Amino acid sequence: MPTIEVRQLTKSYRTYKKRPGLGGAIRGLFKREYEELRAADSVTFSIEEGECVGFLGPNGAGKTTVLKMLSGLLHPTSGEARVLGHVPWHREDAFKRQFALLLGQKNALWWDLPARESLELNRAIYSIDEARFREVVGGLTELLDVKDKLDVMVRELSLGERMKFELIAALLHAPRVLFLDEPTIGLDVTSQQRVRDFLREHQRTQRITTMLTSHYMGDIEALCERVIIIDHGRIFFDGLLSSVIAKYATHKLLSLTFSIGEARDLAAYGEIVSQSPLSAQLRVPRIKVTEVCRDLLGRFPVSDFSVQEPPIEEVIRKLFAE
Repeated sequence: MPTIEVRQLTKSYRTYKKRPGLGGAIRGLFKREYEELRAADSVTFSIEEGECVGFLGPNGAGKTTVLKMLSGLLHPTSGEARVLGHVPWHREDAFKRQFALLLGQKNALWWDLPARESLELNRAIYSIDEARFREVVGGLTELLDVKDKLDVMVRELSLGERMKFELIAALLHAPRVLFLDEPTIGLDVTSQQRVRDFLREHQRTQRITTMLTSHYMGDIEALCERVIIIDHGRIFFDGLLSSVIAKYATHKLLSLTFSIGEARDLAAYGEIVSQSPLSAQLRVPRIKVTEVCRDLLGRFPVSDFSVQEPPIEEVIRKLFAE
């Protein structure tokens, strides 16, 4: 049996449609018009034990709505779902002890307590043995390089440090299923990489079934072999990430800063996205990035450069266009 099984899952909202102007507001007092919005529309998929699946889509596509239904925070309008054999919105204790939901834009720790005490509260909630708690917290804080921040108030932590403790709190009770919604949002490059490395190793050793949403292609490439792409509440693609990248993410963005300001002809190196005397951004074929970087660094006074993946929205747009 799959760890996560979803069939025709739908979540609809009825929203009031207000007519413009004062007259529309008055008419709305006596006769209201409503329209139906489907945040999730007949969503169907299954995920096996130990899989890490990227759940992608533009803002408003329905990703978070689906994760909230699978974690029992929302009741669906129709359809079925089973997570570890449980119906999530029944909210059984046996189910709640086996999953974790991490929302990157929501604070799950106690703001005015030190990080250590926030974790202690989670230990009490899940009835975790003290010896095991100390072992887990010690190991995870060391891996994520936040051991020296345990006694710092949560509100005084940097965003990267707070997200690492949020992740530790989510993993304290050894969940079998992990829902991650933008776990690296707003983090600097170093913190993003550390979180990715940690999640990859933890998922490999613990065989946690994971669903990950992210706007960073780097997160998806580092952690997921399979992706599910959703837009307007409907599943558009379910398959290997490698097939999406090979077909739709054929270029990378190369950003350059020059130490000397002057006009330069860079058209031979790739498609020019933007250019000024002191900077430029090029869209370069993925297979030529190394060669182009070497040539540019050898020919021009480059003081700084970076190579970025195309935004996930751009990849999705290409897929939808086809």
